[in-house]
Amino acid sequence: MWNLELTPGAVEPRVGAEAGGEDAETDEPEEDGDCDHDRSVPEQGLSRQMDNILLLIMKRDEWLGVELRHLAALQALATEGSFGRAAARLGYTQSAVSQQIAMLERIVGEQLVERPGGPRAISLTDAGELLLRHADSIVARMQAAQADLNALRAGEAGMLRVGTFQSVGARVLPEVMRRFRSAWPAVEVVLGELDDVEIERVLERGEFDLGFVLLPVGDAPLETTELLHDPYVLVAAAGSPFAVAERPPTLAEIGAEPLLGFRSGRALEPVEAALRGAGVEPRFAFRSNDNPTMQALVAAGIGNAVMPRLTVDERDPRVVVRELGGQVPPRVIAIARHRDRYHSPAARAFVETATVVTRP
Repeated sequence: MWNLELTPGAVEPRVGAEAGGEDAETDEPEEDGDCDHDRSVPEQGLSRQMDNILLLIMKRDEWLGVELRHLAALQALATEGSFGRAAARLGYTQSAVSQQIAMLERIVGEQLVERPGGPRAISLTDAGELLLRHADSIVARMQAAQADLNALRAGEAGMLRVGTFQSVGARVLPEVMRRFRSAWPAVEVVLGELDDVEIERVLERGEFDLGFVLLPVGDAPLETTELLHDPYVLVAAAGSPFAVAERPPTLAEIGAEPLLGFRSGRALEPVEAALRGAGVEPRFAFRSNDNPTMQALVAAGIGNAVMPRLTVDERDPRVVVRELGGQVPPRVIAIARHRDRYHSPAARAFVETATVVTRP
């Protein structure tokens, strides 16, 4: 691994045997002590050379001194903006956090934190921001490793953590859970409802084992299994002109009326993109990520909504649901897991169950 070449002059010639010396080959020591002296000089030169090599190795390996607690301190400092709040977040003393950051700066050889002093918030330098991005990934992988070991120990029992978002939780998950619990009664399934984008993040960090997501996913290291296509529909009040029209409404007609839309998440993006592609700038009267709230406001005549079919309760007599004929691309729902993690038999069985339930 290391190229341990000796530099010229590192080992000195023996005393009394210099190049060109007349008696180089004939001089003999007068007593044994002179023999020891002859050996000590080159050994001292070699020792100096080895010291230099070891210093070089140590210099290159200084980064091996970076510990998770150093990276956790950097994360907390970036989030909280002060050493005091970062210490409270981590359960350390303020001086301990300060020492960890100072040690990290010494190891990497860069100033990572701007310390303005006084009441002003601290901030990260460019080097600190760069290292923080790597720290986030490293800590996330360690959390995932911990989850892997827990899953390996659990075997066919234990806990399975599954993330879902609202419409899948209401329309798909109940039947998946019914079948899975019948086949795997010893597995405790813990469910968590999050926005679809946040589910990707918790899967990367190892906080969840599986999660329902929308395709395409972001840059998280996920392996996905496509489940179903969920088309967009127009939801209008029962007394709306859209309720009696014989043909599907156009996007231009929809955009001419006030709209209700999602506040965030990937379900909103295709709707806005399709409307703008049709030359319409959408006018939103209200935004919410709660599906029943959106539907109730449509029924009250506040506006119309373009929503994925799974988000709509079509049994509601107060509204009508109209097909859009593919004017808005459907959202693609999948189940995802971390591609580099160990997946227990129970996790694999849950994915298979979800695939069977959603199969056409």
